[in-house]
Amino acid sequence: MECTCCGACCVAPDIAALDKPLGVRCRHLGDDNLCTIYESRPQICRDYAADALCERIAAPSLHERVERYLTEFGLLDEARANAGASSMRQARGLPILG
Repeated sequence: MECTCCGACCVAPDIAALDKPLGVRCRHLGDDNLCTIYESRPQICRDYAADALCERIAAPSLHERVERYLTEFGLLDEARANAGASSMRQARGLPILG
């Protein structure tokens, strides 16, 4: 399956390599839902491949696609709790190490 460039995979899951919390838009996702660091993106992003989940969560808006993704994995409440977090550590209530 080919990627539809919908952006859901850059919002819904957490991405440890980018310190991106669950349900929070990646800071590298452009307004056009394309990666602004595509050529230097982390390996986890390079390895991601579109699959049947992408078809199951298809919806008119990014918000709807992300909500469907999170619902699929039972993570909607956790993602809502992360809404104001700027990092995975903050989202998990862990101390920020300096």
